[in-house]
Amino acid sequence: MIRLQGLSLRRGAKVVLDEAELTVQTGEKVGLVGANGAGKSSLFGLLLGQLIEDGGTLEFPAHWRVASVAQQVPDEDCEAAEFVCRGDAALQEALRASREAERDGDAQRIAAAAEALELAQAYSARARAEALLLGLGFAQGALQQPVRSFSGGWRMRLALAQALFQPSDCMLLDEPTNHLDLDALVWLESWLARYPGTLLVISHDREFLDAVTRVTVHLEQGRLSRYAGGYTAFEQRRAQALTQQAAAYTRQQADIARLNSFVERFRAKATKARQAQSRLKALERMQLLAPVVLSHSLQFEFLQPQRQPQQLLRARTLECGFAPGRPVLRGVELDVLAGARIGVLGANGQGKSTLVKTLAGVLEPLVGSLHPGEGVVLGYFAQQEMDVLRPDETAMQHLQRLAQGSERPGTTQDWRDWLGRFQFSGELASQPVGTMSGGERARLLLALLVWQRPNVLLLDEPTNHLDLPTREALSFALQEFGGAMLLVSHDRALLRAVCDEYWLVADGGVRPFDGDLDDYQRWVLERARGAARDVAGQRAADDGDGGQATSENRREQRRLAARQRAERDRQLAPLRQAQEAAQRRLDALEARRGELEQALAAASPSPAERAEAGRELKQVLQDIETCEQQWLDLEQRMQGLPG
Repeated sequence: MIRLQGLSLRRGAKVVLDEAELTVQTGEKVGLVGANGAGKSSLFGLLLGQLIEDGGTLEFPAHWRVASVAQQVPDEDCEAAEFVCRGDAALQEALRASREAERDGDAQRIAAAAEALELAQAYSARARAEALLLGLGFAQGALQQPVRSFSGGWRMRLALAQALFQPSDCMLLDEPTNHLDLDALVWLESWLARYPGTLLVISHDREFLDAVTRVTVHLEQGRLSRYAGGYTAFEQRRAQALTQQAAAYTRQQADIARLNSFVERFRAKATKARQAQSRLKALERMQLLAPVVLSHSLQFEFLQPQRQPQQLLRARTLECGFAPGRPVLRGVELDVLAGARIGVLGANGQGKSTLVKTLAGVLEPLVGSLHPGEGVVLGYFAQQEMDVLRPDETAMQHLQRLAQGSERPGTTQDWRDWLGRFQFSGELASQPVGTMSGGERARLLLALLVWQRPNVLLLDEPTNHLDLPTREALSFALQEFGGAMLLVSHDRALLRAVCDEYWLVADGGVRPFDGDLDDYQRWVLERARGAARDVAGQRAADDGDGGQATSENRREQRRLAARQRAERDRQLAPLRQAQEAAQRRLDALEARRGELEQALAAASPSPAERAEAGRELKQVLQDIETCEQQWLDLEQRMQGLPG
């Protein structure tokens, strides 16, 4: 297990961890949440041995194999699938030993290397690496391309695939969804659900956390608080805890005021001096509760559009792309009408951003016609913020230039007030955009977007650099937006909250998608399985072209592996059922615990009610501890099964 006891960490003058306490059991899947800048990545640095604590103790199993995503992918010529295979150190060592033994003609070493290759599953390594890449959205033709040919976002997917490929006991994933589209995100959730080791993940994606994690750890003001359940359960329980804390603080302040009043009134009276001293000592012994202090989160709303024509955008036989004769999308026929709220779905590389850029006027149509309606005001949020921002200009200069070219120029104070609403105050408003973080640039784009009072919003991955509170603020603002909207996003919570219909960008075209996000996720997984089957079939055909003995050996290995998987699944089934029952029981107990704690925090429960609730709460807490232990015992038994 991982255990932090009284752990302290400073980065410069900032206190990242302040005597933090946390225990993570083996096999648990944990989501680490907190505001941007709270220190989540620094905590990962501690666990990876990249940082040293300033105080307290960190217990981390020395024998654990730890996987994490490399921050830099080298610019090299090896193929994508080969790069992924390099993540398995044991496999690479076995391959090296085999090559050297073959070169030296040492039969004993050749036999030992063959055994090491079998243990490292060398014969299936390439197929496993390719399956990972396909799941993460790589086209089949890209599997043999050199690493240097991929852009930055695709290289980060390569790094993620390499982390998933390597055998590990513990995996640390810091914002793994940032460079993924919805298709790859759905596949990653499915993969992580089957991961048998301990998982800690930092993410600002609510649905991803709910799907992958069973424990949530909140980092705030240097302290770590552990909650059972995914992010939604954490929000509910944290709200209950804050309500109870506020009620307890209010009651204590009333008690303090009452005791102080008694002391001040009767301190000088001989008949009451003893009682006054008694109450004074009670005040000194009292452990003061802290008031509830909530961090300031962004809140904003879109201004009502000044005009709202019925026909906003109309495209006929449209071809979209970057070069004549090489369209990404063909035959696009679409109408965007007043009130439309459209989510644009599709894998990366299919043309979602190309479509949005064409509708926004950033790209000229290659063929066909695109007509905006009379009085249309387009608001465009670019996925790459620096496509529309100037790195050498400040936030103030951006807004000033935009305002002076609009119908409401405003004054310098108006601009400062406006930027302040989006948390650009003081020096930050005068800081060059090129030195800002991704989250700050995203907030600046939102500030400029809202100022324009658009009646059509074209949003291309607006949440990429936003933390969860800011995503919530954006979701609320979009729900109240009075115009039409096209949204490209891998944030399913946002899509579900603000979209009424979906378009699918796939296979060189755009068409309505008949279904909801759950239907789309099933469609994505089925396509991924089909692609994996195609790769397996091609590999089987390639095996047939080689030596008959090698092909037969591999077929026998696959049959043996299939039998082993079937036997493992047979043994796993009752354990999984028991664990699911324990989880349901645990959820019910946690819900009852919250009800009882809320009842005890109520303003005026009777003594009998308080006593009864206290007795039941004590029993519930014991049952929760027993149930959690059962869940962990079942998890360890499942991990102990061979295969």
